[in-house]
Amino acid sequence: MKKITIEDVAKRARVSKGTVSAVINAKNTVKPATRDHILEVMKESNYRPKGIARNLKYSNQEKSIGLIIKDLTYPFYTSISKGVSEYAESKGYSVIVSSSNDNHEREKKLTRLFSSKDIKGVIIAPVVDGSAEIEHLFRLRMINYPFVLLEDVKGIQANVVAIDNLKAIKRAVAYLINSGHKKIVHFAGPMHSSHTLERIEGFRYAFSESPLIFNNSMIVSIGSDYDESFVKTKEYFKNLNREDYPTAIVCFNDQQALTVMTALKELNIRVPEDISIIGNDDIYYAKIYPIPLTTIRAPQDEIGKQAAEILLRNIESSTLLPTERVVLETEFIIRESSRVLNA
Repeated sequence: MKKITIEDVAKRARVSKGTVSAVINAKNTVKPATRDHILEVMKESNYRPKGIARNLKYSNQEKSIGLIIKDLTYPFYTSISKGVSEYAESKGYSVIVSSSNDNHEREKKLTRLFSSKDIKGVIIAPVVDGSAEIEHLFRLRMINYPFVLLEDVKGIQANVVAIDNLKAIKRAVAYLINSGHKKIVHFAGPMHSSHTLERIEGFRYAFSESPLIFNNSMIVSIGSDYDESFVKTKEYFKNLNREDYPTAIVCFNDQQALTVMTALKELNIRVPEDISIIGNDDIYYAKIYPIPLTTIRAPQDEIGKQAAEILLRNIESSTLLPTERVVLETEFIIRESSRVLNA
């Protein structure tokens, strides 16, 4: 099938090539009605703007896709990157990995960079802030640039590959309740992540199916950055009498769980004798922590593989495909950081 060009779009929309180019580059020189008409023609034609490299004299460069993660140092994203790369390379694509460093503005710059170069599509672990604009994602949709998100973003219809956070946390809390724990808290992650909100909801929901009563004091926001989590963990316990300590903590992720265990050691609080700790993700070194971590195993390689598969399917399709939302199951892994109270 003949590939649609910018000239084809201009002809079908009955405008100049320059006008189409102005719409693609988000310039404000085009009237809104004309812009909307051109975008509709682009969508109907399944037209995708070509990168600068495509127009170079030697344009037989290797096909590539982009991956924007939040933190290059966190093994959860390392494993996802591996899954993306293995699948993409099996199909003849290279992967350019970058990090937003959990910064919304940096994510915007990276999406604009990838979509303006000869990079065919992008997988994004989005930085989601309720107050932050998501126009960069809308722009990708407008210009029909293929992308896949690794968590939901409210207000944007897009391809998503995620895990069932609500179900996963609910299972962990149910395990603790069934093990005799009555004083359970959740150390929440960064509030700009939909994963944080889903895990809070899963924690809350678990109590609706138990004789225990949920209250908001059970949710303690300590973030996921090591320094922030360490300081806030120590502050939390210093403001409690020992008899009011929780017997179990469900952490946002494994990295946070390690930080919490380090802080508890400084406070002479024993894990799991005094407090049980549960993490989330089952990153590769969770089982070799000083106290091997009970955690929720996410299928990290599979997340990367599925995201790459959806992205390449959209890149190579000659027609506009419906959006997909894939939700993967997790597994609860019991290790030495948690204990049963009612044995």
